[in-house]
Amino acid sequence: MAVSLSYSVLSTSLHHLSTRPSYLKPTTPRYIRTLVTCDLNFNITFAPPKPKPKPIPTQQPDDSSSSSSSSSSPEDFAQQLYIPWIVRDENGNLTLQSTPPARLLHAISDAKTGSPVSTKTKKKKNEKKKEVNKTPEPKYSKAARRFFNDNFRDPPQRLSKVLAAAGVASRRTSEQLVFQGKVTLNGSVCNAPQTKVDPARDVIYVNGNRLPKKLPPKVYLALNKPKGYICSSGEKETKSVLSLFDDYLKTWDKRNAGQPKPRLFTVGRLDVATSGLIIVTNDGEFAQQISHPSSSLSKEYIATIDGTVNKRHLVAISEGTIIDGVHCTPDAVELLPQQPDISRVRIRIVVHEGRNHEVRELVKNAGLNIYALKRVRIGAFRLPPDLILGKHMELKQTHLKALGWKS
Repeated sequence: MAVSLSYSVLSTSLHHLSTRPSYLKPTTPRYIRTLVTCDLNFNITFAPPKPKPKPIPTQQPDDSSSSSSSSSSPEDFAQQLYIPWIVRDENGNLTLQSTPPARLLHAISDAKTGSPVSTKTKKKKNEKKKEVNKTPEPKYSKAARRFFNDNFRDPPQRLSKVLAAAGVASRRTSEQLVFQGKVTLNGSVCNAPQTKVDPARDVIYVNGNRLPKKLPPKVYLALNKPKGYICSSGEKETKSVLSLFDDYLKTWDKRNAGQPKPRLFTVGRLDVATSGLIIVTNDGEFAQQISHPSSSLSKEYIATIDGTVNKRHLVAISEGTIIDGVHCTPDAVELLPQQPDISRVRIRIVVHEGRNHEVRELVKNAGLNIYALKRVRIGAFRLPPDLILGKHMELKQTHLKALGWKS
């Protein structure tokens, strides 16, 4: 484009020339005067201007601020992008420069770029690092392991007892299975039920099925037995007491995850026409101790009599009778007071030997007929009054002590 230089422009240029050093000043002042007096026109063309960088638009609350930002020059915009770097030189002095230090540029160029790592993968990596950095468990000496095995580890038990505790069958039936050669121990057939085994170490198979390494936990239950149920497994035509625990065993896996189901059996027996308290467990030692005559646990019964009861009847019951060649005498006989809601007479009888049909034989020997018989107490544990017929409850440690259990 054509540009004409005016007198004012020339005067400003002359001013700059006058302020220059002496070696740059023109030697002939006549040239300057002729330049001032002459009105010269120049045609000067320039390259097209460079595109101006567009500033980032920002929302301003005021119009004045927007106008000031729009009127900013490219030099102001360049000054905003200027970042000073304070760098320590080789002599240890702090200097100000416009470029970043060389070591930072080298680090940026050598840095590896990759996809961003999610927080889940970071957590997994940290967990793996922690697992790797974990110190191994200390190895105990032989003496320490021997002390643990002798004092805390369960000692080896008889094979028939282990089979019964695992729920295979009763102890007698388990012995028959062993004699029949249906039990293998560590790959070979075992015909001796008294063989000492450890389920955690030995491999035991019964009829081709592997016995679990973990034995089921000990279970102690108190049942309010109704009439019409027998205390053994029984046949299909008869109802067993153990059928009342079907729902309990169905929900066993939910309550005891990873543990095998126990094989339940009754401690002692009540005949099919007798109701009341009976203990159900899978602990053979507990059942043997409670039901053995040497424990001398007292058992209390309430006999409902069909007819009238006189004093001579009570004397005849207290004198006892002979059962299986042994003279059996009750510990206590008491006539209970009449209740308004019960029309029949009731007798409280306490025995300790626990022979088969002992209470019924004592009442029969006195010339009386039993209408209903119920057991309400074993040892110091009494049947809870809120435990309805056909229901059970789990026994606690205090209940087991009341039953005379010494673990």
